[in-house]
Amino acid sequence: MLSVGMPMLLMGDEVRRTQLGNNNAYCQDNETSWFDWTLLTKHADILRFVTLLNARRVLRDAEPERHRVSLNQLLRGVNLAWHGLKLNQPDWSEHSHSIAFTAELRQERLLFHVILNAYWQPLDFELPRLDSAGENPWRRWIDTALDSPHDILEWAKAEPLHGYNYRAESRSVVMLYGVLNLTRIPKAHPHPPMLNQVEIQRPHLVG
Repeated sequence: MLSVGMPMLLMGDEVRRTQLGNNNAYCQDNETSWFDWTLLTKHADILRFVTLLNARRVLRDAEPERHRVSLNQLLRGVNLAWHGLKLNQPDWSEHSHSIAFTAELRQERLLFHVILNAYWQPLDFELPRLDSAGENPWRRWIDTALDSPHDILEWAKAEPLHGYNYRAESRSVVMLYGVLNLTRIPKAHPHPPMLNQVEIQRPHLVG
């Protein structure tokens, strides 16, 4: 749902309908292929999560998707910075269990900061300081370690953060965003520096 390409969802994925692992059940008229409507209540938290992911996807600028470019071309043009627990220090070793990155969506005037913690313990990640007025611009949209309904928030109601460190719990994904001031965005580069010269404005989003 957050990819550049087209998401592929099978009916019922949003409520953990598995068909008991059978991916070829089209010819079966039984419980394997039937839709169990009680799953909507049983897994209402997952349904809510997918619904809010979809609601955000509908808001995206789809114009770039109409230009047929390869993934390699796309990545070369993106303004992206990789991090580890410390900014600009990603751990690419085979023993690493975590990574973070900051990416710019120029068309939407947004910066995303994504933390991926596959480690079995919580880890503290340093956040970029992207504002010039001393105010933290980041808002938490997703933290999969939190219980529903706090694991994902409505886009316009994402919570502002305090401080420039974020504790990502074990085996969790965190997604933050800030609104860009386009007068201070550095030009995209194949190997861009850390986006610490970008000034962020406080988000003024409507539902």
